[in-house]
Amino acid sequence: MISNVRGRTDRLRLVLEEQFERHTDELTRLTGHGGAAERNGLDPHTAAALVDSSLQVLADTIEALERMADGTYGVCERCRHDIPVERLEILPHDRFCVPCQQTRHA
Repeated sequence: MISNVRGRTDRLRLVLEEQFERHTDELTRLTGHGGAAERNGLDPHTAAALVDSSLQVLADTIEALERMADGTYGVCERCRHDIPVERLEILPHDRFCVPCQQTRHA
């Protein structure tokens, strides 16, 4: 059981690292050398929204990797209960269990 959870966590780390690389590349593409986004046919508002989205995903991913490093990954920041691995497989950067997430958005 422990090795199964560890294996799933290792896969989640890889997913987060791939997500970090993908969004770093996207951010570079959008912001590179004087209006790359506009040259690719994006209007300034769409380009700005994509940059903001990539920055948020990068921040969330970095925080998740930091939680992995300090041993708090997979623990709800509100109630301190474990977040089910199945939820983390869907949202690997998630910080809250379902009940706490629902409470936050109520």
